[in-house]
Amino acid sequence: MKKKISAIIAVRKGSKRIPDKNIKPFSNTSLLENKINQLMRVNVADEIIVSSDCDIMLAKSSELGARAIKRVPMLTTDNIPMNTVYRYLSTLAKYEHVLFVHVTSPLLEDKSLKNCVEKYCDLGSEYDSLATVSTVEEYIWNKNGAVNYDPNKHPRSQDLPRWYCLNFAVNMISKELMFSRKNIVGEKFYPFFLKREESIDVDNPIDFKVAEFLYNLRKEKK
Repeated sequence: MKKKISAIIAVRKGSKRIPDKNIKPFSNTSLLENKINQLMRVNVADEIIVSSDCDIMLAKSSELGARAIKRVPMLTTDNIPMNTVYRYLSTLAKYEHVLFVHVTSPLLEDKSLKNCVEKYCDLGSEYDSLATVSTVEEYIWNKNGAVNYDPNKHPRSQDLPRWYCLNFAVNMISKELMFSRKNIVGEKFYPFFLKREESIDVDNPIDFKVAEFLYNLRKEKK
């Protein structure tokens, strides 16, 4: 079932671990340019919105065909709750459903993005949103001990319970629910599993180098 969709990209200039991360040269592009071009290429959204406090990012977004919207400084500080930001971003969408993507997931494949949208559009009433996830096959502990296995019956990693974590490559939710929950994840989200490579989130300089290496490797294979 076809739904009217607003794609939203939120970027700011305040990256501390990697200065100018979103517009820093990444292979032959940048993280921001790569994500806008991907959305244009797969053509799954009825509009592409870029919200930022950075004039350079806004100008580049507009040049690439996105609707660039300047964000007020108050909504770009380190201490502003993300829930407040999410509610604000929901008000920018023209359409009923929001496709929220992060530029820091440059290895997300076009096919996966298309499949996310198709799956969301066909969700039954048991789900209220969709979120990409990564499988966790690790021996997890906290201060109280082992969380997901019995150390006295040490299992193989492939036999651990199937836990998963949000990787925020793609989130889909109705505009109304995003506003009311102040979140991009509903109470009953459909977990869309991504391959390990696609799940890489660029958060620090090592992530950036690894993602760029794999991105270039993928380009060479095409």
